[in-house]
Amino acid sequence: METKQMKSLLSGVGTGFERGRHRVRSTRIVLCAALVALVLAAGGALAQQSGSEATKVQDIVVQAEKILTPTRQADETVYTGTAITQKGLEAQGPRASTSVYESLRVLPGVQVESPDPYGLAAEQQAIRVRGVRGYLGALTVEGIPNYGGNPIGPRDYIYDMINVESLSVYKGAVPGDIGTGVGSRGGAIWLQPRWPQEDFGVSLGQSLGAHSYTRTVGRVDSGSIEATGTRVSASYSYTEANKWKGAGKIGPRHNVNVMLSQQVGTWLDAKLWFNMNDLEQNLYKALTYQQTRNLSNNYNIDFNTTRAGTAAQDINYYDYNRGEYNNSDVFAVLTVTPWENIHFVLKPYYADEDTEIYQGITSQGGLIQKRDRDIDRKGIIGEVRSTWRSLSGTLGYLYEESDMNISTRNYGISGDKLVYRGVGVAATTGTTYIHSPYAKISGTHGSFDWQAGLKYFRFKDSDSEGYTTPPPDYIPTPAPDLNRKARTYDIWLPTLGVGYQLTEDLSVYASYGRNFIRPYAYMPLVSLYSANRQTFQQAGITLNDLFQGYDMEKSDNFDLGFRWNTRWFELAPTFFYSEHKKLLTTVYDPRVNLSYRQNIGRARGYGLDLETNIFLMKNLTVFLNPTLTILEYDKDITFQGQTFDVKGDQVVDTPKVMLQAGLLYQYKDLELIPSLRYSGKRYGDIQHKEEIDSYTVVDFGARYKLKNIFFDNTLELSLDIYNVFNKKYISGINVFDDNRGGAASYYAGSPFTAIVSATLKF
Repeated sequence: METKQMKSLLSGVGTGFERGRHRVRSTRIVLCAALVALVLAAGGALAQQSGSEATKVQDIVVQAEKILTPTRQADETVYTGTAITQKGLEAQGPRASTSVYESLRVLPGVQVESPDPYGLAAEQQAIRVRGVRGYLGALTVEGIPNYGGNPIGPRDYIYDMINVESLSVYKGAVPGDIGTGVGSRGGAIWLQPRWPQEDFGVSLGQSLGAHSYTRTVGRVDSGSIEATGTRVSASYSYTEANKWKGAGKIGPRHNVNVMLSQQVGTWLDAKLWFNMNDLEQNLYKALTYQQTRNLSNNYNIDFNTTRAGTAAQDINYYDYNRGEYNNSDVFAVLTVTPWENIHFVLKPYYADEDTEIYQGITSQGGLIQKRDRDIDRKGIIGEVRSTWRSLSGTLGYLYEESDMNISTRNYGISGDKLVYRGVGVAATTGTTYIHSPYAKISGTHGSFDWQAGLKYFRFKDSDSEGYTTPPPDYIPTPAPDLNRKARTYDIWLPTLGVGYQLTEDLSVYASYGRNFIRPYAYMPLVSLYSANRQTFQQAGITLNDLFQGYDMEKSDNFDLGFRWNTRWFELAPTFFYSEHKKLLTTVYDPRVNLSYRQNIGRARGYGLDLETNIFLMKNLTVFLNPTLTILEYDKDITFQGQTFDVKGDQVVDTPKVMLQAGLLYQYKDLELIPSLRYSGKRYGDIQHKEEIDSYTVVDFGARYKLKNIFFDNTLELSLDIYNVFNKKYISGINVFDDNRGGAASYYAGSPFTAIVSATLKF
């Protein structure tokens, strides 16, 4: 009997380079756009039925004056996170409109780097939270986990931020009711949807910028329909730009979102979310370390614009290095309130990912490798929340099934065509299961707040059957030594927090939480075994033997913070300390004279995050958010028989000092937002031989509002300039935390980029 994996492998035979799924995706886009158009028409027809008042809009404006605010989860009393408000999202301009990670640049302790100025380049960003790679963290929408595989972690590029009310970030202890999915060692992000509004409203926006950048976006809210109280919102956006260097485009990107909200009496609140994102992109090419040493001359190096006729050179042809990414997700939030102090919440969800990425590789004189990701996830979160006097509590359970089929196929280059050359790697297949019950309790006694929680996470990984595809027919043939057995991983995750209001203006808090990330980086291990299969077989080592050394990474995180709020300033320093264990680290195996990664590493981190707002005048605010981050190796690292003296050294791609700072100045309807980002020096290897210089980049934003041009509306004109002084610098470094010299990839930061936008709201 053919398994799903076998069918997947067979489907690649003879496929060539056609964009096979493009027609299917185009059909999806047309259907979704038609749905949005229908809702838009319905919203316009129902506008007369939605009695609206201006007071609600005014409240939103007042609340949105702050960019950052402290936050906490439901049924908690201690503020352990930071929220970026709608104002904070808007202030960062267009690049924060299509990428969750780009929205985090204003936060201390968060390092966001990208080769793309528009927030469009999927999976080419580098993000670290207190030194930990961000894709080892969690991203949720209303607590629903968002993630995929290869690479593991969040898909931050699939949402339009016009549909997000606020964004909360937990860098230390992560509350148990945030559905972590794969883990939270890199912190956790909670997106709060901008659910359909009570009043009818329409927002239409158009942006134009350098490198043929264009973005068209619209959202409509039906308002509360008089007969039923139903609220509906729908949005659509189209975004596209040329790469700022080399040939090719980032885009087109289509995004569709539909939300529904329905209140039934006082006992039921029902919400529905649907989101679809479709993106095509040509990839940016990374630089070598030697090329970074002469950045002024090598800044614009990218993939070749034409074919040369030889495989070794044509693997660098720009259209052989591209990707197509399609993601859809739908969920409901059903809140039942049978009694005033008891709430039952159900969150069923489904997510689908269909992605293929082409990249040139040097194997066999030059091949094009296609990565396929076919991922389906479905699950449900159930909660009961209750309050009694000064106590609040939550009991919850997350269950998820995930069917991941991830593999690579190889293609030879023959003239201007690609010829199938067999399966490269079948790394992840089969259905996996997550069971995660959790409990929280919190209380208040006078000026003293406290909370505690406990979460259990159990991940059952599927088995996987191994195949080879020998020439000349390249038909999949079973290979028992490539099989991987099913395994189960579990961990207990406690949290604890206390807070005390010292004075009316000054409070102090402390928190502890254990975070984790489930096993990852399957592809590199399978690829290494496959490339050296005969050597491993002679030593009697199977692929499953290597996976026995995989485990869950975990970290214990401690925060101590203060919040001092006065009429003239807000000051929020947080001192943090963390211990990281079972990190995926390279080890040397003398049996095969090869090195590969196993979960045996350790590290520790400590430092200071500081959030500062200084109110110089009523209309002038200075924000100053510096960070000191120390994340160092806990012991020396051995690679191929050589021991590297790295204990106490800073982890790669982690600056010790960072700063985000700027001004918010308002004069009548004009708003000016100059800002700067500073990153200290970093290293691309554990021996600190590949040093990357520090840099400072200045950005500028201007907004002007014209009110009541016709009827009751607002026209906002904006100008955003990124990298005002055209600084040449290295942005992201693609590297593992235990990287040796010569293996890192370096991406040039984007140059001066200007964008003008117009948004009409009524």
